[in-house]
Amino acid sequence: MGDDRKMKKCSRRAVNFELRDLPGKEVILAGSFNDWKLDRIMSDKNGDGVYRCRLLLPPGEYQYKFLVGGEWRVDPANPNFQPNDFGSLNSVLKVNSK
Repeated sequence: MGDDRKMKKCSRRAVNFELRDLPGKEVILAGSFNDWKLDRIMSDKNGDGVYRCRLLLPPGEYQYKFLVGGEWRVDPANPNFQPNDFGSLNSVLKVNSK
């Protein structure tokens, strides 16, 4: 059983998310990878409006969005979208295995 956990952990891939907007905003990343919890606050370390977050995700397909100042947004840098149950779109990310 320990080998299965180790294998899953090793197969995770680093995924970098980035959103450009005005500095000083609260930007949160949420998606199917974290059950849409609002717990991934993106940082703008340089204060230049480039918000970043890095996640380790196992291979698979994920839907996600950014919550910017209380407004949901798709990822403008990702051309892959899918309709959601709320009548809008979610960004879609496919994480490949090696």
